[in-house]
Amino acid sequence: MESSSGGHPADASLAGSYAVVAYIPEPLGGFLNAMRAELVPGCTLRSHVTILPPRRLTAAPEDLAGELARFSREIPAFEAALGEVEVFASTGVIYLSVAAGRQAFEQAHRALNHGLFFAENLFPFHPHLTVAQNLGALPFEQVLEQARRKWRDCVLPRHFLVEEFTLVRNISPGCWEDLATCRLAPVSLLRTA
Repeated sequence: MESSSGGHPADASLAGSYAVVAYIPEPLGGFLNAMRAELVPGCTLRSHVTILPPRRLTAAPEDLAGELARFSREIPAFEAALGEVEVFASTGVIYLSVAAGRQAFEQAHRALNHGLFFAENLFPFHPHLTVAQNLGALPFEQVLEQARRKWRDCVLPRHFLVEEFTLVRNISPGCWEDLATCRLAPVSLLRTA
């Protein structure tokens, strides 16, 4: 789980915090999961774009799930696409930019960051997909070049349909559990005669 500007260290300070994410569907999601595990050995996080970065919330999990379900019914599913490998200079997080759907992610963030889910963001919201962070002793430039090479060699389509948001909770360093997955409103099709 990452913050909007590139991430929090995977430490105990996130324990008990909540976030809302959009997981990347297969087959692209599987490719990105494997890429991330190769870049940062031991990483088991599923590839996702964060809608609400990690935050401490006082509401009960079932109330948060209900609020997410109500919100999700009001926002239509949308197309998104991933762009190029980039780096958050302040944190050294390597990520994929959002090339299409950025405005929809930003609108979802603004709409959901109120009421039970409200929290001040540590950084301006920047939709992205993290591929490597908390590198420790791994050589940064080598990991960055490997990420660029693997992404360049990916033959899968880079676009996907965002149809669900998932409420997650941190249960231990680097470990998040899914609490509720909510479908977005179906995209209405315009028929022509």
